[in-house]
Amino acid sequence: MNPKGRLGEDFAANFLEAKGYSIVARNFRIRSAEIDIIAKADDVIVFVEVKTRSNIRHGLPSEAVTFRKQKKIIEAASIFLQNFPDYACRFDVVEVYLNGEHVKEINHIENAFEVIQEV
Repeated sequence: MNPKGRLGEDFAANFLEAKGYSIVARNFRIRSAEIDIIAKADDVIVFVEVKTRSNIRHGLPSEAVTFRKQKKIIEAASIFLQNFPDYACRFDVVEVYLNGEHVKEINHIENAFEVIQEV
């Protein structure tokens, strides 16, 4: 991971903790999938993808969470949830905008995407 991404994840974790979330895990990796932050809010496990940018020249950070990326996160989350079968879950995105090594803005998108059951 690049230094800007690591810094963004650190800021996002601190931001979530300040909002009352408990950080359960960071950089949870299974096969080819990774979840940046796994947090707990009340009785909900929250899987968080963090996207860090210094500008929006290449689009909003959340736009980089493609359908393919969502599928990988959901795959890793389903494995993680095998240990927590009684918990509800949701998928959030945290956009971190940096100015150098300082936070310019943090945008927390709750329920950024959901699991769609194939029929």
